[in-house]
Amino acid sequence: MASTSAALVNGLGSTFLTGGNKSQALLSAPVTARVGGAVAPKRFVVVAAAPKKSWIPAVKGGGNFIDPEWLDGSLPGDYGFDPLGLGKDPAFLKWYREAELIHGRWAMAAVVGIFVGQAWSGIPWFEAGAAPGAVAPFSFGSLLGTQLFLMGWVESKRWVDFFSPESQSLEWATPWSRTAENFANATGEQGYPGGKFFDPLGLAGTLKDGVYIPDTEKLERLKLAEIKHARIAMLAMLIFYFEAGQGKTPLGALGL
Repeated sequence: MASTSAALVNGLGSTFLTGGNKSQALLSAPVTARVGGAVAPKRFVVVAAAPKKSWIPAVKGGGNFIDPEWLDGSLPGDYGFDPLGLGKDPAFLKWYREAELIHGRWAMAAVVGIFVGQAWSGIPWFEAGAAPGAVAPFSFGSLLGTQLFLMGWVESKRWVDFFSPESQSLEWATPWSRTAENFANATGEQGYPGGKFFDPLGLAGTLKDGVYIPDTEKLERLKLAEIKHARIAMLAMLIFYFEAGQGKTPLGALGL
């Protein structure tokens, strides 16, 4: 009986069944120990992998609609939501995550601006551009041209940097800085540059002897928090658009 139990445990401890050396070492530990001439059973614990979170609560299966095979949970905030299969191509998945970050960050800034702007001026956000003196002393054409030029310059550099990382960290591209290192990608991750310029408060790293050192653990927590807030802000902006179509404002909907 003892030999049969040992054989069974050895079988469970194979790499094929456990899926890794760490689990194999845990399961292949001796199960019996000789205490005072008697054979006493010894406990062993099987550690199961945490189940992947689903974007539909309490539903864990359902094929690629619920748990797409091309989403492995490595992205922050990945809950398997891709019903249209947009991320099947790894290159497109990377681009869509970049786009989600950019849109989410703009949405967070817009939500704050809408609340603060109306609370300060009393003018609804969708009427602010038509208010007297809103674009003065510039004409609408000059304001639009300036915005297109500046945003076009920034977006073109971001586009090039996406396909050729670190290529835009050049001295001539940042003439107001003594060194391009301030604008380099300190974390090495796309969309999260960090560094002295992009993380001046040191929320995701520390500054030691003038050198920015990223903190991986802090960065991972902040990436998850940011993408959650970004998605909420994008949904909030969608609601604001529907409210604006009815002539309502977020503060008005709250009775303020």
